[in-house]
Amino acid sequence: MACLVEHGWSGTTTTVVATRAGVSRGAQLHHYPTKAALVTAAVGHLAERRAEELRVEAKTLPAGPQRVDRVVDLLAAAFTGPLFIAALELWVAARTDHELRTALVPLEARLGREMHRLTVALLEVDERRPGVREAVQATLDLLRGLGVANLLNDDSARRTTLLTAWKRQLTVLLAP
Repeated sequence: MACLVEHGWSGTTTTVVATRAGVSRGAQLHHYPTKAALVTAAVGHLAERRAEELRVEAKTLPAGPQRVDRVVDLLAAAFTGPLFIAALELWVAARTDHELRTALVPLEARLGREMHRLTVALLEVDERRPGVREAVQATLDLLRGLGVANLLNDDSARRTTLLTAWKRQLTVLLAP
């Protein structure tokens, strides 16, 4: 992931990754025969690790309306961190790289479902209630968009203003 963040998709070669990881090229090829296989496996592994970290952090979340604020903050950090930047590198590259796209689309679908389920659990809401599923998905889509907007320059002031307003709306939308 560090190679993707530092060098982008085109600069991240399997040789660069093997060297950085301290493994032989043969060992790397044995486990991951293609660049797409290597990178999608890494993204999947790190996304699962980050989801587990969020679950652990959830144990310290407050109850009530403050919980919504904290969950949105935790997720916003996930959508501006290195894993998100690496994932964006892959999404853009997958637009024109058929092999990468074939590997990435099912992974992203699975990760998207897991992120949605995790968000529902973090917010402690019942997705069967009308509007809850849509409010959760709108939150994730908003955070993803704000993460993209933050790539080229520091967008934290605008992001903070938007998220403050969204937290108020989300609290109302999720209220029992």
